[in-house]
Amino acid sequence: MSDTALLVIDAQESFRQRPNWFEVDPTTYFARQQALIDGARAKGHRIVRVLHTAPEGIFALASGFVRPLAELVYEPDVTIYKSRHSALVGADLPVWLTQNAIGRLIISGIRTEQCCETTTRHASDMGWSVDFVAEATHTTLLTDATGHTWTVDELKARTAAVLDGRFARVTTVEGALAGPERAAA
Repeated sequence: MSDTALLVIDAQESFRQRPNWFEVDPTTYFARQQALIDGARAKGHRIVRVLHTAPEGIFALASGFVRPLAELVYEPDVTIYKSRHSALVGADLPVWLTQNAIGRLIISGIRTEQCCETTTRHASDMGWSVDFVAEATHTTLLTDATGHTWTVDELKARTAAVLDGRFARVTTVEGALAGPERAAA
């Protein structure tokens, strides 16, 4: 078994309940996320499903929406429930990773600039080697306090710029599956 784990963060039906879900077509995300999942499984990497929960609303377990997106087909090695932006805070993930001798994480899922980016920064600070696969993340438009609306492409580019070489190696699906030594060659 590999020392690498793919984290599929918050790829759950809760997001489909938000009115802005279809502001940006998620089709490309589904294809790239599934390719990453399938490739990780073929490589013998562990697959971790991370689902976000909250006491109320569409992220509450009682809502019925805290379940994987139907378009993504896979059986994870473990499912972790979290209630914070980082999958490493207040959840069992760090213990599971340590018990399974995981040294490298591949980050993917929903939302690029929130839970995926936060988990990446946290994982790096805790000592894991991290690959961030922006093309296997999804987000929606975001309007900031100045009134500027950031497109999905802008958010992904911004996230990649602040993470690459500092907190992670930003790479493609193929680069992440090739491994750090192959991709650097």
